Amino acid sequence: MKSNQRGFTLIEILVVIGILAVLFAITLIAINPARQFSQSNDTKRKSDINAILNAIHQYAADNRGALPAGITTSTQIIGNGAGQANICAALITTYLAAVPVDPLTNNGTPVTDCVAAYNTNYNVVRSATNNRITVGAPAAEISIPISVSR
Repeated sequence: MKSNQRGFTLIEILVVIGILAVLFAITLIAINPARQFSQSNDTKRKSDINAILNAIHQYAADNRGALPAGITTSTQIIGNGAGQANICAALITTYLAAVPVDPLTNNGTPVTDCVAAYNTNYNVVRSATNNRITVGAPAAEISIPISVSR
């Protein structure tokens, strides 16, 4: 007695697995998680430098145009190390709840303690000709450089 069992052959199963593998590879390339994370970090950087720049201008508006001490005509990293622009104390709590930090620096933890050592990995510079302030993110991953001037 011959049974009439129907099933898939090994070739059919391998073809389906091959098609699924190709579709998975195309999907993974289209999504590209590393690029998505980089874009997310750059978006945070843009938001951070806008917040810093707004705080600097609010400080200047409240202080008759005077900028926070430490902002010079040389590009400096915002931090409290040697040769850095230490603007934390001028901005914290009145103009910013915390100084934003680059997402890849110190796990992106914002600075709230201006006495402890900090480095935001964002830079600031004042134009010598027209006093325009530029805040930038030198560690941008995709859209290099990211900077805003006002």
